[in-house]
Amino acid sequence: MEGTDPVNKKLAAALSGGAVLVLALSGCTSGSKSSVSEDKLGTWAKQVCDAVQPQAKKIADASTAIQKQTSDNSTPEQVQKTDSQAFQDMSDAYKAIGAGVERAGAPEVDSGAAKQKNAVQELNSISTAYAGLQKQMDGLNTKDQAKFADGLKGIATQLDKLSKSGNDALKQLEAGEVGVAMTKQASCKSASTSASAPATTG
Repeated sequence: MEGTDPVNKKLAAALSGGAVLVLALSGCTSGSKSSVSEDKLGTWAKQVCDAVQPQAKKIADASTAIQKQTSDNSTPEQVQKTDSQAFQDMSDAYKAIGAGVERAGAPEVDSGAAKQKNAVQELNSISTAYAGLQKQMDGLNTKDQAKFADGLKGIATQLDKLSKSGNDALKQLEAGEVGVAMTKQASCKSASTSASAPATTG
């Protein structure tokens, strides 16, 4: 359907940008060799990376689902159902990553407790934002093509803002020695691959 197709493609593009947020917790960083006890930091990094890995895949799958729905043959009802589920999955994923970071405790680096707390708050905020987008999607009028397209456009705009904002606390958490420790974790490397996948598809 021509009215929703270009708008939903914009939605998919914005969602691909959103996957960048999780890269901040998947070892995509550069840094010098760690001078901190690698055993303790390594244990912390493994716990966080193991929590991130399945959620990064869920985020990537949600993005892919929206991209697959960007076809002229998709009805507003199909788009609404797919996109709503994708937003719920992303909300759940970010909440789960936040819980994983919280369970891991503070990394043994300068201001580790503050960095951890800020990152958890940020992840929960992102989760809440995606839950809000799901509610908006569920509320769109699928019987009116023009109204539905307008509604999608508004959601795409919010999604674009969400994908470009807010991962400062995550970047701070994974800076320096923490980032080095995370790059050594196989699960973080896998999470990075999963999270970046949507940006290169479609």
